Amino acid sequence: MKFDFRLKKEKDFEIVFKKGKRLFSKNLTLVYVPAEILKAGFAVGKKHGGSVKRNRIKRLLRESFRSFLPDLLNGGQNFFFVFIPKQNKDYNLVDFKKEMDYLFRKGGFLV
Repeated sequence: MKFDFRLKKEKDFEIVFKKGKRLFSKNLTLVYVPAEILKAGFAVGKKHGGSVKRNRIKRLLRESFRSFLPDLLNGGQNFFFVFIPKQNKDYNLVDFKKEMDYLFRKGGFLV
């Protein structure tokens, strides 16, 4: 069975944005709140470009998060995470992975 880690419900996004804590890096903002299960959402606004570009950014963010998933699941704590990218000329997988690693370590989610 495939584990679905995506945060999809509008209600869950509202909880994260209202009650969540924020961490900042150069190109990403992480908003998180403790939860019963580990899930991640990705908020990419229209200022980033058209739907094709926004969807590409979300795909890159999901893949970056997927690489940290085993370590986060073994951590024992569950959170709802929402990643918000900052405007940039170009986006790539390597940069998103570095930024997520920095944010997870800064927040104490990874040791």
